[in-house]
Amino acid sequence: MSSHTAASRVPKRSSYDAVIVGGGHNGLVAAAYLARAGRGVLLLERLPATGGAAVSTQAFTGVDARLSRYSYLVSLLPRKITDDLGLRFAVRRRRISSYTPYSWGSRSKAGGGLLVDSQDASRTREGFVRRTGSEREFEAWQRFYAMTGRVAERVFPTLTGPLPTRAELERIVDDPAAWEALFERPLGECVEAAFEDDLVRGIVLTDALIGTFTHAHDETLRQNRCFLYHVIGGGTGDWDVPVGGMGALTDALAGAARAAGAEIVTGCEVTGIATDGGRAEVSFEGGRVGAGHVLVNAAPHTLAGLLGEPAPTRPEGAQLKVNMLLRRLPRLRDTSVDPREAFAGTFHIAESYDELATAYEQAAAARIPAAPPSEIYCHSLSDPSILSPALAAQGAHTLTLFGLHAPARLFTANPSGTKEALLKATLAQLDAVLAEPLADCLALDADGRPCIEAKSPLDLEHEVGLPGGHIFHRDLSWPHASPETGPWGVETADPAVLLCGAGAVRGGGVSGIPGHNAAMAVLHGTPGTPGA
Repeated sequence: MSSHTAASRVPKRSSYDAVIVGGGHNGLVAAAYLARAGRGVLLLERLPATGGAAVSTQAFTGVDARLSRYSYLVSLLPRKITDDLGLRFAVRRRRISSYTPYSWGSRSKAGGGLLVDSQDASRTREGFVRRTGSEREFEAWQRFYAMTGRVAERVFPTLTGPLPTRAELERIVDDPAAWEALFERPLGECVEAAFEDDLVRGIVLTDALIGTFTHAHDETLRQNRCFLYHVIGGGTGDWDVPVGGMGALTDALAGAARAAGAEIVTGCEVTGIATDGGRAEVSFEGGRVGAGHVLVNAAPHTLAGLLGEPAPTRPEGAQLKVNMLLRRLPRLRDTSVDPREAFAGTFHIAESYDELATAYEQAAAARIPAAPPSEIYCHSLSDPSILSPALAAQGAHTLTLFGLHAPARLFTANPSGTKEALLKATLAQLDAVLAEPLADCLALDADGRPCIEAKSPLDLEHEVGLPGGHIFHRDLSWPHASPETGPWGVETADPAVLLCGAGAVRGGGVSGIPGHNAAMAVLHGTPGTPGA
């Protein structure tokens, strides 16, 4: 279990060059960079340990399995950050990109599954042909992801530098068709033009809906922004498994920050921030400290409350997060694929294009979707180190499910009842493609209870401080400057206060990029703010 707790619950000094509010991974990145640059740094975290939503936890009583409880895969973390900070942290590439079962139950066609093997194009081609009857969709798939790959190669390196203008980013992309498809027009238009098969369209669209409650033709292009961040990570778009779980990253970051001289105080909730435009004062339970800069690793909605300002529109998360430990992987109705391959990548459930649209319409009308879409993966297939040797020898595995189109509004009237009903409906969709009930495969904890836990948006708000349970703190932003942004995308109206969390421009996901960029804004200065 991740647990970087502090020896002291109160700061050692009365003033610091920088005070960081929140000890999630971005706050730790900022603390490490600033301390390595010789700044006096204090990080205050309200929870008993650092890590925020990027932690590993022994979730089930008496069971020695360390689950990545909230966030679970890594794509957007730049190698630059791990190298700069000397982190001993590794990820493992997943050979299987995805598996999507189809046409089971009452559907008329014979059942099967579409497996995307990132290392065997011919195998993937065969799967597309079995599904669609021709090679057309596979060739369209190859063209589409070659296009996103070129965009990824060009856009990802810009994320740790000053914000380019929109025109500069368009020149960097240097592909008018790609720019039009991803930055100008609703993504649904591009998906529908490129692909004919409903299942293939849905697989592509899911990357536009993770943590973002919207639909393919949203004119605000929220889906495009979400899709962009899901296909540019590392310059490739790959989503990798953190070795040792997500807590291995934040433990390494906390260690790097402390080694550089940053002071970390946990169990200390910040209650207010006051500034005069030059310096700031941070109040917390039991005292206050002065700061040249305050870097806030919390949502803009939370920051407004700390500053005593009117809060922006409350964000709304839209996911159901389910953690499980299995005695063994379940058998599939599709006997052509090994469950160890199917669950190693992203296992899509009820995520065809039409199913996604229907689920969105039902959830937008405040109804639990009849067929809740979700995606699943098994961390322990890639990284068995999160299991004790005894569990691994017994064939146990973790399973993580991320449900889409589960907006916070569904849970407000009856939080526990709605969560139970949504979990039941979601698992029923999974059971429909299994050859045995998932319940028969669940491990039991020391008290004899099934090893399964579900987190709604309201749970995420309560447990890790995400307003509305929004995993990105607010809607994602384009990775370029606008009239409202500062040079690094972390600036606020007050020169002494910076955002260093997921709500910054180029925020969202486990990336460390907002933490890096906030530290750079402090060290290199921005117009109108104190510089290095």
